[in-house]
Amino acid sequence: MSGAGDTNLSAQLTRAVARALGDGASAVLATIVEAPRGVGAKVLLEEVGGRTGTTGDAALDDALAEHARAFLASHAEARTLRVGEFAPALGEWRDARVLFERIEPEPRVVVCGAGHVGAALARLARVVGYRVTLIDDRETFVARERFPETGIELVAAPNWTDPLRELIGAGRGVSVAVVTRGHNEDEECMRAVLAARPDYVGMIGSRRRTNIVLARLRESGFDEELLSQVRAPIGLDLGAVSPEEVALSVLAEIVAQRRGGTGRPLSEWRRQK
Repeated sequence: MSGAGDTNLSAQLTRAVARALGDGASAVLATIVEAPRGVGAKVLLEEVGGRTGTTGDAALDDALAEHARAFLASHAEARTLRVGEFAPALGEWRDARVLFERIEPEPRVVVCGAGHVGAALARLARVVGYRVTLIDDRETFVARERFPETGIELVAAPNWTDPLRELIGAGRGVSVAVVTRGHNEDEECMRAVLAARPDYVGMIGSRRRTNIVLARLRESGFDEELLSQVRAPIGLDLGAVSPEEVALSVLAEIVAQRRGGTGRPLSEWRRQK
C-alpha cells in the first residue's frame, strides 16, 4: 500500500508542478531530509496558495507554507534549514532539517531589436543559459543566416504589440530588453511589454531619449509606479563602448535582478575604512 501511495503522491506532485509552470507561476518544494520521523515527506507550496502533499503534521505544513513565501523572496535556488530556524514553536520538529527548492519557469530573455547590441545580447544570454527570443520588425535582421547557432528563437514581426504579448505571457521569469532603433519603436514595444509586466524591463538609450519615451507613456496613462521599475537607460555602468560590452552590461543587470545581487564589486569591503 505504501508503494502505491508514494506513486500516487508522486503523480500528484508532477501534475501540480506542471500546472504551476504552465501558469507561469513559481512554487517551493519542501522535503524533510532529517527527522525522527517523516523523512522523505514532500509538500509542494505554490506561490498562489495551492498545496500538494503533507508531512503528516498540519502545524508543520502551515509553517512550511509560511516560510515558503520568504524563501521565494530570497532569490535562492535551494536551502536547507532546521525547523527551529523558521518555526521555533514546533518543539517536536525543532531539530528536523527541511530542504526548500525553488520551482519556476525557465528564465527567458526577450530582446526587442536585432541591431548590433540586440544581436550581441541574444548570443550572450544564450551562452549564459537563458532561453532567448530575438524579435525585430525587419525580417532580414532576424534571418537564420545571421544566427546559425541553436537556441535563439527568431521572430519577424510586422508589428511589435501582438507578438510581444504572446511571447511574454504571464511575465514570470521573463526579462525584456528593448534595444530598438528609434523612439517610435521603443514606445510601441514598451506599451506591450508594460501591459504584460515581466520581471525585468530595460530600455536602451540616453537619458534624453529614454525620458521622451517614458513621458509619452506617462501621458497615455501608465502609472508612475510601473514606469519607475523600467531600467532606463538599461544596464550597469561598466563604461561599455562596443556592442558586446553593452550587451554584457545589460545581461549583468538582468542576472543581478534575478538573483538579488547589488552589482557592486565583491572586493569593495577591502577599500572601506
